Amino acid sequence: MTKSIIDQLRQAIESADVSRYEIARQTGVAQQTLSKFVLRERGISLAGLDAVAEYLGLELVKRSKSKRPTK
Repeated sequence: MTKSIIDQLRQAIESADVSRYEIARQTGVAQQTLSKFVLRERGISLAGLDAVAEYLGLELVKRSKSKRPTK
């Protein structure tokens, strides 16, 4: 099973080559918001998600679904 977009974003923030402070500074998303988001204590706005994903070089990609066999 694939990870959710939210889980992928959390993982990208945690494994980034820069600190949460730097991500916050560059994106305008509060450092406390990023920390609580990574710790699963709160969500993040769509605008915040977009800013962080853009900064980290992430993009949403549609995968093709495998078709169910017909009966």
